[in-house]
Amino acid sequence: MTEQMKPSPVTEEVQLLNVTEEIVRGLVSFTIHGPDYPTFCRCQKCELDICAITLNHLDNHFVTTKEEREKVYAILKTPDSIEQINKQIIHAIHIVSHKSGH
Repeated sequence: MTEQMKPSPVTEEVQLLNVTEEIVRGLVSFTIHGPDYPTFCRCQKCELDICAITLNHLDNHFVTTKEEREKVYAILKTPDSIEQINKQIIHAIHIVSHKSGH
């Protein structure tokens, strides 16, 4: 392997992370396991379908470091942002509830 092709050393743990997905997964789980949807199916397939539909209606926010994650997380956890995410989650719950496939 030539010097140009060798990967550069990583000084901190680097990974690709979609902060929007992280927040959506937490909110979806909290929502469907909460008191507002007692009869909704809580299987993994339905939960992931809700996440997928929700994420397809939101902007992605990919990061590679902890510092970037913290900055984006702080932006996405504002009341206005959470309200917009929750609207998409509720919309996705209604879609999945009518087309759960089981």
